[in-house]
Amino acid sequence: MSMRTFHALPDAPITSLPSFLEAGGGLGLRRALESGPAAVLDAIDEAGVRGRGGAGFPTGRKWRSVLSEPTRGDRVDVVVNAAEGEPGTFKDRALLRANPYLVLEGALVAAHTVGASRVIVATKAAYATELSALERAVGELREAGWLDGVEVVVVRGPDHYLYGEETALLEVIEGEEPLPRHLPPYQYGLFSAEPQLGWSAGTDDGSGGSNPSLVNNVETYAHVALVMQHGSEWYRSLGADSSPGPTIVTITGDVRRAVVAEVELGHPLREVIDELAGGVGPGRRIKAVLSGVSNPVLVGDALDAPMTYEALAAAGGGLGSAGFVVYDDTRNMVDVAHQVSRFLHVESCGQCNACKGGTFDITVALEQLVLDGEISERALWRLRRSLETVTDGGRCYLPVQEQRLITSLLQRFPDDLDERAGGAPGDPDVVLPKLVDLVDGVAVVDAEMLLKQPDWTYAETPVRLGPRVVREPAV
Repeated sequence: MSMRTFHALPDAPITSLPSFLEAGGGLGLRRALESGPAAVLDAIDEAGVRGRGGAGFPTGRKWRSVLSEPTRGDRVDVVVNAAEGEPGTFKDRALLRANPYLVLEGALVAAHTVGASRVIVATKAAYATELSALERAVGELREAGWLDGVEVVVVRGPDHYLYGEETALLEVIEGEEPLPRHLPPYQYGLFSAEPQLGWSAGTDDGSGGSNPSLVNNVETYAHVALVMQHGSEWYRSLGADSSPGPTIVTITGDVRRAVVAEVELGHPLREVIDELAGGVGPGRRIKAVLSGVSNPVLVGDALDAPMTYEALAAAGGGLGSAGFVVYDDTRNMVDVAHQVSRFLHVESCGQCNACKGGTFDITVALEQLVLDGEISERALWRLRRSLETVTDGGRCYLPVQEQRLITSLLQRFPDDLDERAGGAPGDPDVVLPKLVDLVDGVAVVDAEMLLKQPDWTYAETPVRLGPRVVREPAV
């Protein structure tokens, strides 16, 4: 089985609709229109398509939930989640740059399948290159008559991590801040008239009902188009039984070259890192791998597990959105934990006290370890307590990420914790790559990430979140 496959992500960007058609584009939408919604849903189920946003939820089941929602209103919207912001991940932006037509084709298949008259692509205003590619593709599809009966809208949102959470995404589309809701999109979608348990009551457009919305990741829609083009059996022939198909991986960190590439699921993770990214530097070994900031850290033999949802979960980690950050044996993982916790604390929206307060206490304790080489007894107690309670009442997955990843880093590297607690200050500049670009094997990291504050404003220079440890004078 070849390591490299090119199905969604081509060798060279497709920059025009004629080029897309020459590569087989458009066939999936034509077949979907000819076969009808029931056949499309069956094909997606038979192919085993799973969401590529991180959770791996069965795509066909999600689409059916929208169709079967009992309080369904007069309108359904199809939403493309293009608000990629997971550290270590660049797959959606690479796909939008190289093949926006395939993503839009899959979204149009979804619209005709669930009875939607509107497709909304929600991305970030900062993604200028991707926006240009999207707008070009939408214009060409409109001129070619692909959008008859379906409106396609591109929404530009803020550069906040929670914008990528699907209910917060809907809030932004409605003109609000990215604050997660309690109810999922299939129960409470865009511009619903009925009250819900979110931050605000939303905007009533008079349509009535809950207006369920279908929200899928950029890559997921591309895979739907591929299934309709090539068939379920073809898709099943790629990847693994439980995790079929290809996926787009991003590999950054302490590797010879950063890379975003498409591979079949099922290859051992270590093999993927070695072949695509060249492994780590001379004389070094892989110490830890983060799959974004959503799952426990992967170490040791876990790196030999097949790259599937089930195998990496069984190995103690997870596949997530296939964005892997590699750290070699020169790193202390307490330093990494500090960067992860600070990122999640700053990006927390503050709706849930246990999350915002808990991530703060955890970050301050790790900050003391890294910057001072010491930790107060009170901070240590609050660290342990907050790791237990940070998820209490959480309305989104962010506090679970904090609990799972930080706990795993501290438990799986006790010697690193002892080193920091024993008086050895750490590296406050160890990189957690929130990617701005990935060009010619070099990851361009967001330099403003460390300037972002917990209220989502930006400072002029990085500042501590907590007080320094006051050392007792020697007797």
